[in-house]
Amino acid sequence: MNKEQVIEIINEFLVEDFEVDADKITPDANLKETLDLDSLDYVDLVVSIESNFGFKVKPEDFQAMVVVDDFYDYVTRKVAEKVRHNGQMG
Repeated sequence: MNKEQVIEIINEFLVEDFEVDADKITPDANLKETLDLDSLDYVDLVVSIESNFGFKVKPEDFQAMVVVDDFYDYVTRKVAEKVRHNGQMG
């Protein structure tokens, strides 16, 4: 799975499940301000990531994410690690 596929999946569940305006989801948008997520939403976001991408998210990983692109990069990196760990070709 490449970054473009990750972005497509993330944007889809942000719009569908979190009712984020698709026009606001840009790589340089501030994650907290743009998505306007509260602490309960973050729990739901973790569940969405885990169910869509198949890896566990540590809540502290979110602390390093400032803009939406950080979020994309995080998920892309974790998906790649999972593929390498499982010995599958991506």
